[in-house]
Amino acid sequence: MHWQEEQVIALSPDDSSLKSGKDLAKADKWQLLQKSKKAIWGECKGSGAKPYQTQIDLNNIAFKCSCPSRKFPCKHGLGLFLLFVRDTSLLKETEAPEWVSDWLKKREEKSEKKTTTTDSVPDEVAQEKRSKKREANVEDGIAELHLWMKDMIRNGLIDLPSKPASYFENMARRLIDAQAPGLSRMVRQLGETNFFEEHWEYAYLDLMARMYMLIQGFTHLSSLPSALTDDIRSFVGFTQSQEALKEQKGILDHWLVLSVQIQTEDEITTERYWLWGSQTNTFALVLQFIVRGQGKQLLLSQGIQIEAELVFYPSAAPLRALIKRQVNSSIPIEVAGLENWDAVFEKRSNLLSLLPFLPTQPFIIENVQAMNQNGLWYIFDKDQRAIPIPIECTGIYKWLSISGGVPVSMSLLALETNKFMPLGIWHQEAYYSL
Repeated sequence: MHWQEEQVIALSPDDSSLKSGKDLAKADKWQLLQKSKKAIWGECKGSGAKPYQTQIDLNNIAFKCSCPSRKFPCKHGLGLFLLFVRDTSLLKETEAPEWVSDWLKKREEKSEKKTTTTDSVPDEVAQEKRSKKREANVEDGIAELHLWMKDMIRNGLIDLPSKPASYFENMARRLIDAQAPGLSRMVRQLGETNFFEEHWEYAYLDLMARMYMLIQGFTHLSSLPSALTDDIRSFVGFTQSQEALKEQKGILDHWLVLSVQIQTEDEITTERYWLWGSQTNTFALVLQFIVRGQGKQLLLSQGIQIEAELVFYPSAAPLRALIKRQVNSSIPIEVAGLENWDAVFEKRSNLLSLLPFLPTQPFIIENVQAMNQNGLWYIFDKDQRAIPIPIECTGIYKWLSISGGVPVSMSLLALETNKFMPLGIWHQEAYYSL
């Protein structure tokens, strides 16, 4: 796996760790620098009598260091990784010493244990009681949401820009109490509408329509196909056991990390990893939830390639997945995209026919260029059809500097109102995230 410096930088927990890590990314700072196919390790002089022992698992990126830092990765891990990606020849290839091989062995055993361990037998009576209680809570919350939406439509949209934030927040909190966090997030999205933007009502009503379809679907679950039932329950906020999913056979492929999106709300950070499998031409969304103070279980950076088996959640249009097992891959990925915007819209229309409340969906389109017309940026396909680039996109000039203005293949994310957010581009067989 060929990591880039910017990908290592993205793993830094904060600016101070990154600054210190860059200072340590020099060979003369280390008393020992070695590597194998599975790991890299080194010894760095610290304040004590013994040097700090730092090691990095390359097959499934993880860090360990004997320093007292609680940051993950620490400055020594960052420094060693940066030194490695800048010049691998600085590390001598040899067999791993005992303190490295023991750590790698324990990690492998732990991973195997996770895949073989079965959950204890649950109390089925208590479980059924809790399930019925939650179903009743959700139904009550949905009934209140339905009434709230009807009142809003009855009163009209003209007064919405003057509504206080509490108008949306109170409803969102009520849905949290009703154990329907998915619907709560959608209500908060309504409250985050930019009422000063032209045609804001289109996006607003689009979200309202998806919410209405969702609550109607939940009230008629018994008459719907099982895959669509799973989707509706998932969007409302019900979860599925990951251990049960991991028992299923997944899709083994070479996956490219197209983009990493990070959002923090209250005490929880949500990381969205958008992946694309080159051999199956399959897209996947992997979510990681991090409670403040806890370390990451998954360390992926934009633009890296991994060989992994992914298991997808049941869905009428499967997208969300979890990583069942993972090893790094250096196999080059050949891009395969749609030929023009017509093909993109056709595929998106087909997906929406399967799952009408699908919020976002990734695509790859070939031979596109960025052009500016009357002060606005557009993505032109090979047929010279253009789609505007959202104003919140900040990677246009990076795109131009990398490509030099020539046509490229692009990954992008279709948003709720047929906006398309660029994620990254391919240029000269390399992928660059935007």
